[in-house]
Amino acid sequence: MATALETNTLEAQARESGNKNHARRVRRDGKIPAVVYGAGKDSQPVSVDPRQVLRILHSETGHNTIFDLALNSGERTKAMIVDWQYEPIKGHLLHIDLKRVAMDKVLKVSVPIFLKGEAEGVKTQGGILEQIQREVEIECLPADIPSHIDAEISHLVFGTVLRVADLPHDAKLKFLTDPNQPVAHIISVKEEVVATPEAAAAEAAAVPAEPEVIKKGKQETEEEGAEAPPEKPEKPEKKEKK
Repeated sequence: MATALETNTLEAQARESGNKNHARRVRRDGKIPAVVYGAGKDSQPVSVDPRQVLRILHSETGHNTIFDLALNSGERTKAMIVDWQYEPIKGHLLHIDLKRVAMDKVLKVSVPIFLKGEAEGVKTQGGILEQIQREVEIECLPADIPSHIDAEISHLVFGTVLRVADLPHDAKLKFLTDPNQPVAHIISVKEEVVATPEAAAAEAAAVPAEPEVIKKGKQETEEEGAEAPPEKPEKPEKKEKK
């Protein structure tokens, strides 16, 4: 299991805080705008190379990677990416937030859960494995952040549930997610196709009323003494012409 501490270096150039036009100029120059904050220092606008950022985001440890941030002002610090924005159509990076990291202070991060093995309920009972929780929030020192947490599921059968409390971890990690939160279980095919209450109600509303219901409604109206509609007046007889 790899940790989030890597030897990557991200170079950043100080920039002036500006409006959208300023951000566009930064992107035209092949960079993306970013902000650095944390460690009790004021936030600082910078520009960074999007290729270096993508290399970090696509690494095994992803956004939990702790790397060296080198600013052209001479500052060098450990940092991590805490937020990023993509352009919705072409998928280009638009902006990132960077946080200075103190290696002697614990961090709160979310780590992905990887399921390992083949569940007995799938292999011999014909069930389907459903993963409910895909991440777990933990607290630890930056150097101890795992890239992911492996969860063994070979013992899962119908009626058993893998919970957060069952996930393997050592004393360096503190789980913040509710320990009773289900992570994975086995479900049957039938459970996947059962109609929801909303669907059942919609189907019932679409069924036409039976003739008996209409007849019954008419009888009740007559029994309640509803007046019959007035008869149409007879047409006057035509007088014969003399």
